[in-house]
Amino acid sequence: MNSRPPKNVNVNDLPRRILFGAAYYAEYQPYERLTTDLDLMAEAGFSVIRVGESVWSTWEPEDGRFELDWLQPVLDEAHARDISVIIGTPTYAVPPWLRRKYPETAAHRATGQPAPYGGRQDADFSHPAFRYLAERVIRKIVPRYADHPAVIGWQVDNEPGIEILHNPAVFQGFVDHVRTMYGDVATLNDRWGLTYWSHRISEWSQLWTPDGNTTPSYDLAWRRYQADLTTDFIGWQAGIVRELAAPGQFVTTCIDLGRKALDEVALASPLDIAATNIYFPMQDGLRHPAPADPPAAGRPWWLPWSGAWALYLKSDLSYGIRREPFLVTETHAQSIGESHVNYPAYDGQWRQAVWAMVARGASAVEYWHWHTLHFGLETHWGGVLGHSLQPGRCYEELSRTGAELRQAGETLAGLEPDADVAILYSLESKWALEFQPPIAAGTSGDPDRSAYDLVVATLYQGLFDAGLQAAVLSPRQLGTDAAALAARWPVLVVPALYVASDELLELLEQYARHGGHLLLTFRSGYADEEARPRPRVMPGVLREAVGAHYLEYTNLAEPVRVTGPGGDFDGRATAWADALVPDTAKPLATYDHPHLGRWPAAVTNEHGSGRVTYLGTLPDADLARQLARWVAKTTLPDDPWRARPASVTVTGARAADGRRLRFVSNWSWETAPVRLPVSAMDLLSGEALEAGSEFSLGAWDVRVLVERDTGITGNRQEERR
Repeated sequence: MNSRPPKNVNVNDLPRRILFGAAYYAEYQPYERLTTDLDLMAEAGFSVIRVGESVWSTWEPEDGRFELDWLQPVLDEAHARDISVIIGTPTYAVPPWLRRKYPETAAHRATGQPAPYGGRQDADFSHPAFRYLAERVIRKIVPRYADHPAVIGWQVDNEPGIEILHNPAVFQGFVDHVRTMYGDVATLNDRWGLTYWSHRISEWSQLWTPDGNTTPSYDLAWRRYQADLTTDFIGWQAGIVRELAAPGQFVTTCIDLGRKALDEVALASPLDIAATNIYFPMQDGLRHPAPADPPAAGRPWWLPWSGAWALYLKSDLSYGIRREPFLVTETHAQSIGESHVNYPAYDGQWRQAVWAMVARGASAVEYWHWHTLHFGLETHWGGVLGHSLQPGRCYEELSRTGAELRQAGETLAGLEPDADVAILYSLESKWALEFQPPIAAGTSGDPDRSAYDLVVATLYQGLFDAGLQAAVLSPRQLGTDAAALAARWPVLVVPALYVASDELLELLEQYARHGGHLLLTFRSGYADEEARPRPRVMPGVLREAVGAHYLEYTNLAEPVRVTGPGGDFDGRATAWADALVPDTAKPLATYDHPHLGRWPAAVTNEHGSGRVTYLGTLPDADLARQLARWVAKTTLPDDPWRARPASVTVTGARAADGRRLRFVSNWSWETAPVRLPVSAMDLLSGEALEAGSEFSLGAWDVRVLVERDTGITGNRQEERR
């Protein structure tokens, strides 16, 4: 066995250029065309391919019989063209023989209900038999190709965390976990409130399966446990691969953000670099500003939002996983999703999207996939090449983009995206508000299980529309030093922090006391770590810092107009309203309503040397943008780059050599004039541009500029370092 000591690969050890390429499956092609495909990739400036992750039955056609040589020609041809390779372990899609001979490894989607064979991610990855078989195939594949000069990294599994496992052994493991955590049933009864509806247990064997559970604390514990299972599985695989891989090869997995049994930050901890999927609506789905009510027909059902801001949100979430550059292992070339959802990009949008992801910290952009498949569920998920396998409009634009990335070279390596504000993303609050949503979905009256992400997305869009750049942090990334937190992040946006410990809430209070501007929304501070509402006047621990309280709240059946003094606010409150009563806080905006008008929709309060602003409703896009502008005016330094046409966005990043880059993009059909506030050089053309000069951006166009006057940063966090 080829055994090497465990090692970690620093992100800075990656190739000092942006990797650009696609998933490539020669085994899926309808006829032999390896040389043609690799030649086309090289001509398009592709520098990386991802292979092998979907075909366990090709690696191991029968139990214990392995065929490992079929990938060799792909790697040899790639290496001959200076194209790097990431090899995936095939454990997310099991072969038929495995299900037939080891039926006990089938994932149960409900107690006693094994998933029928025929899809993917349908195995209980915690089962010892599955682990044995998975390790066996991994230990065959990795040594076979670890020393190939084309291989730069390994992807373990693919899109983990899709299923919540209800297998008997998984449930018994959960019982053991709960018993270890709480010690005795009396403590569990108390912490989960099991007196309600006669759910108290007298011995651990009485803990019921989760299928019919109605207890919020139970559900939160179950979700945490499922995410831990996924993290353990990926960490286990990463350890095996790292033992066998060659020095300098990284280990990652392809993260599909927001999966049910997934804690992205924890999952990425044992990896060398985070890698995510970034899919987004194209065509009019990339407009900026986004339309108030975009048509659902323009995007797959699993993409809930439209607008350029949604692309940036996914990128910022990806960078936030490890707070460092990340790989985009999947993004789309043409149509995505089902056969009836076909909206390939307008001219220029492929290029715009690449530069947007790079601007927010992507070290690689890979398409899923090179060629549109001729069979299988994803037959109509468009690749760089369509079913004809002939280069077309997509290939031509990606070729231009690949040439630009090559030209930019090392300038783009290791970019640190600018951030004017930070957003706290609480996975546990998300889980709790999925179980007991505070708002309804549209006009249906059904609970909106995506309520937490809706609040986050609404505030992010408001910041984006106001020209502000955001970093995304998890609670564990805040640290414990409130003064340092305030110095690093002058504004901290905290959406719907429903589940939080007293310690976390006290850190937020101290953050404001030490000079930070804390922006809270409704539902923040409401429940403890067990998802139990606190028996206090809300917002509980944060009441003094907020300078206001409330004793009641209401859902809003219809939007309500909200206005503020001086014309700063004129938008709509939707879905929810806290009945805020100011104590020391000043009203910031009020409801224009005969009943709600007695309470402010938002208040702000000076606290220590900082400020706390509390938003008691879910704002519409206008109100969210107005609030973000008010926060910027109140707290952040002026940024002359924010003065620009409505369809233009400007994001910044610091290069490894200290230079500041600006990515200027026009998300519309109309030509947009841009006036430069500082002197700059066009990174791609080399053109020198003087401060005060003007250039035009065409439809769906982007320019990458290098500032020559570093006196204006537009990023207060740097001034405080």
